[in-house]
Amino acid sequence: MKHNHSFLFEAKAFLLLWSTQSFSELGSAMTSYALVIWSYEQKGSALATSLLMICSYAPYVILSIFAGTLSDRWNKKRIMLVCDTVAAMGTVTVFLLLKTGTLALWHLYVLNALNGLMNTVQQPASEVAVTRILPRKYYQKIGGMRYFSNALNSIGTPVLATAFLAFAGIKVVLWFDLLTFATAFISLLLFIKIPEDTASGEKKESFIAAAGTGIKYLHNNRGIFNLILFLACINLTASMYQAALPAMLLSRANGGQKALGTVNAITGIAMLAGSILASFLGKPKNRVRVICNSLLFSMSFENFILAFGRTIPAWCLGAFLGWILIPLMSTNLDAILRETIPVDLQGRVYAARNTLQFFMIPVGFFLGGFLVDTVFEPVMRLQKPGSILLSMFGSGKGSGAAFLFFILAFSGILTCIIFRHNKSLQNVESAPLPQTQEDELL
Repeated sequence: MKHNHSFLFEAKAFLLLWSTQSFSELGSAMTSYALVIWSYEQKGSALATSLLMICSYAPYVILSIFAGTLSDRWNKKRIMLVCDTVAAMGTVTVFLLLKTGTLALWHLYVLNALNGLMNTVQQPASEVAVTRILPRKYYQKIGGMRYFSNALNSIGTPVLATAFLAFAGIKVVLWFDLLTFATAFISLLLFIKIPEDTASGEKKESFIAAAGTGIKYLHNNRGIFNLILFLACINLTASMYQAALPAMLLSRANGGQKALGTVNAITGIAMLAGSILASFLGKPKNRVRVICNSLLFSMSFENFILAFGRTIPAWCLGAFLGWILIPLMSTNLDAILRETIPVDLQGRVYAARNTLQFFMIPVGFFLGGFLVDTVFEPVMRLQKPGSILLSMFGSGKGSGAAFLFFILAFSGILTCIIFRHNKSLQNVESAPLPQTQEDELL
């Protein structure tokens, strides 16, 4: 009980930031969800709606490395306030265009790209802000709490957005988004103080040189670099899974929209359960081993069950086992990065991490869709009755996606085994914490 009171007092700034920002993220997610539905109703094209995500993600992958430099140089609180304000102005623009009946898809592409740029700048600033306002001993606890809020938003977004759309229309969704923005903005502006680095006399770098500092840090810290490389490889497999999942569930005999929605809901529930578990577990003896074993468990069970499953309960079991340990993995990764990387470099290193680790996600989405449509589905259509592949993955549309899940299971397992035995990765936590800043990198 005393420990809980201590946490509430020492982490009160973080708790206020976390709760209000999570509330704002719910509003933003509901708007994105509603606009995807709106865009599909306008064109009936999956490609047209997928471009919304591409426009949002492109700035994040391309410009993250430069955003970290801005984060480390500029006031973190101001960055977050400005980025939130620009995003809110985008919501207001959509509302006005809808009200005048002039909203078009190209408007959403432009606004999503702008919002993606703001997220790119805000994300490293937000990460550093959390490090500055939170005592080191609570890193693992808050990692689980942040995943808890993400899981709640994952469950609540489609439910609330669908209800709002059905009973009040998309404009009410936009108003709710603006309400959540105002709550987060006022809380950050008036009630949260984020300490800034006041060190003077440090060597000034040019903008280009500073942008490369994160890469230089990773080059000189092979353990962190290999950890990021490991997760980039996992992201490639995971994003191929994300691309193939709708193709399989919507096409199978026992599938359809109900199956896809149910599996997504179970995924959110698994993340919620995993985040609660991660919040209450203490520091493990070896965080890297927890990361590797969690991903090995996830990659093994989920992909195999999805490959061989034929019913909604089986697919839900696969989704639950696949996502239950992801929050545990994420909280330990977060703790390693915060404990290892010097605070004054975290913005640039996080930004470099984002570019390297998340670059494989759009690649994986493209490969997943391409392989399902042009390789695995055609292969399954060519199978003759009684073939081994038909007995393993069934027949009809969706069987090719199931075949791909089978391949992805082995890909994920092999990736985890290879990196689990990487010496520099295993020594990340035992490496001495750098005492100086940029000077030792240059």
